[in-house]
Amino acid sequence: MQPSQNRASRTFMDYNSINHALDGICGLYERKIRDINPMAPITYDISDLYNFIDGLADISALVYDHSIQAFLPYDRQWIKQKLLQHLKKLAQR
Repeated sequence: MQPSQNRASRTFMDYNSINHALDGICGLYERKIRDINPMAPITYDISDLYNFIDGLADISALVYDHSIQAFLPYDRQWIKQKLLQHLKKLAQR
């Protein structure tokens, strides 16, 4: 993830699963909300989360594929699709 155009802002995060990574992205957005207004309740919808992702200079995912024993790169659109699927599953619980 690279929040700004400054390449020094590039950050790498490591997660044990795609779902953990998606939770991590939601957590980043929730921290941003909390930083802006610490006293407000944290509520948002998928369009807010998409706007956060689109506002990042760069975001991508490298996902390990056991069948080829290599990491496959995925872009911002893939991340947004996975987030929507993930949040729908969480909402059904």
